[in-house]
Amino acid sequence: MSIETGMKGRAEAVVTQENTAQAVGSGLVPVFATPYMIALMENAAVNAVQAQLAPDEGTVGIRLDITHDAATPIGMKVWAEAEVTAVEGRKLTFTVTAYDEAEKIGGGTHQRFIIKPEKFLAKTQAKVKE
Repeated sequence: MSIETGMKGRAEAVVTQENTAQAVGSGLVPVFATPYMIALMENAAVNAVQAQLAPDEGTVGIRLDITHDAATPIGMKVWAEAEVTAVEGRKLTFTVTAYDEAEKIGGGTHQRFIIKPEKFLAKTQAKVKE
């Protein structure tokens, strides 16, 4: 693993009816939904580090502290950028920022933890009672 501070990732989308607050139930208006902005931020963080992980590793989100500061209408492009700001063993911290074609729409910090998906899923499945 060679994850270092300063590594960056990006993810983008276009606002559609399907990813609006109205459609997902996080609000009543047809603008880009906060849950989708969060997903875009997480995707940017994954994109920042995934290529540097071992083939049997991945990351899971463990913490978010963000604001959604501006609304984005249907049809506009949105994107998120993530930058690694701290590496503490398997815990990674990112600064995340989201934009639309007009302005910054949100930002904050995000933490992810490096996992081995096979082991992670086995532990999760152990919770299932037969």
